[in-house]
Amino acid sequence: MSLNTKPDAPRQLIGRMIGQSVLWIGIFAGLLFGAGGDWLWPQGWAYLILFTLLGIGFGLWFARRDPALLNSRLHVMQKGQSLWDRVWISVLIVLWCAWFAFMGLDAVRYRWSHLPLWANVAGGILLVAGFYATLLVLRENSFASPAVRLQAERGQHVIDTGPYAIVRHPMYAASIVYLFGIPLLLGSAWGLLVPPIFIIGVAVRAIFEERLLRAHLPGYADYMRRVCWRLIPGVW
Repeated sequence: MSLNTKPDAPRQLIGRMIGQSVLWIGIFAGLLFGAGGDWLWPQGWAYLILFTLLGIGFGLWFARRDPALLNSRLHVMQKGQSLWDRVWISVLIVLWCAWFAFMGLDAVRYRWSHLPLWANVAGGILLVAGFYATLLVLRENSFASPAVRLQAERGQHVIDTGPYAIVRHPMYAASIVYLFGIPLLLGSAWGLLVPPIFIIGVAVRAIFEERLLRAHLPGYADYMRRVCWRLIPGVW
């Protein structure tokens, strides 16, 4: 969690992206299989394979298309980021890891719940769809940093095209899709109770993010008047 946002050379950037991806894959594998107690768990391997292909594939694509964006997204803690957002991200990481361990316990070790194969397939489809929706957001918005802060050094301005013409926080909206896809893919019915907690968390973060942007980013207040929905059109 570096505070540095200075871009690396292309090879260094790709190397760091792959290194971070491998680290997270190892953490997820340890949580899932360690809690599940079965290294032959097929749904667990299906998740890890999909996550690896999608994560590294998208990372390599952005290393060529928008290296500044990729560099920014590799730093979850950044200069100029507020204390509340650093705390929010830290809590999110802890809850995310606990969620993965819980799903391993639920789906494999204790088998508190069971989901049919079609639900696992549907979960995989939702995971891919959520990643693809996120790709569309990142392709449209080069300032989509994981940290809530103003990016004056990159000339940040309001983005109101593509998915941003529909909702003000399309990346958070995309997360709803894969949040429900993960427990379905892993076969954890009890795991489906956790995504609403994450959704409430990102909704709260969206409100604080809008307060910052409306106060300090020229044109954002007008954008909020043009696009009235935050996450789901017609709902909120």
